[in-house]
Amino acid sequence: MTVSTQLLDAQYWVKVRSSLDPSRSTFLVWTGSIYAFVPGEKRKRLFDMVGMSVSRCLATEENSWTFTSRELTYYLDPKTGEKLHTWKNPWTEEVLPVMHVANNPVQGDFEGQFPAQVDDETTTFVFDIFPAYPNPLTDPKFAEYSSNPDYQAAELFKFVVPTADLFNVNLPSVSKLWLSWDRIGPWVPWMKMGNRAGHLIYSASGNKVNDFDQLPPLLQDEINTRMQLYRHAPAAPLDDEDMTSWLYFQKHFDAYLAGETFPIAAPVD
Repeated sequence: MTVSTQLLDAQYWVKVRSSLDPSRSTFLVWTGSIYAFVPGEKRKRLFDMVGMSVSRCLATEENSWTFTSRELTYYLDPKTGEKLHTWKNPWTEEVLPVMHVANNPVQGDFEGQFPAQVDDETTTFVFDIFPAYPNPLTDPKFAEYSSNPDYQAAELFKFVVPTADLFNVNLPSVSKLWLSWDRIGPWVPWMKMGNRAGHLIYSASGNKVNDFDQLPPLLQDEINTRMQLYRHAPAAPLDDEDMTSWLYFQKHFDAYLAGETFPIAAPVD
């Protein structure tokens, strides 16, 4: 089996991450675990997780697409697998509301070429991303939640798809996709860790599913009852900055202090 590194036009990446059909919402799902990495301490598995992204790609010009999506990730009890509503911080013993991830929108542009490792059976896209920017939670009222002046993380993605699907001109989206996602990042603000040393390590895997009914039951139930907006990707790019857990915490800080249920309900507009 011969493996070659090739530069593939953006249309192929669109078929992987979403679909060339702009009328279609495409779902990716992932599951995994989240660990605490603290100098001098043993591994501590804090949470399991389940998440999804619903996306759409719209052509803007030749070999250029706008990507628009929404994503959810839920923190689960690692022993029972159930959605957490509160969490007892094992370092401070404080019981805190759990702020699940509800990012709307997550957007970008796909254009140019993307490197891929291609063989007869599978094609693999690898993305190692190192986001770094000023922490939006610099107001003193957030000091107990996120004290570092800068946000810095590492996100490591691998997407594996059937080569035959990728180059089949009759398919707008690959029929199968396997993904891995590893992340090293700071404590999320709702954990109220302040300037305590340590990081979170995320380890997840997932796949593309054909429709909403193939999402894990927890995600289907949440979207059907509380998060209906996440049933479909935006019909067109939204005129909003990308949502992150840090911005979401900033936006819903009062609800967090009041102990409300997260994510905040998002019915259809």
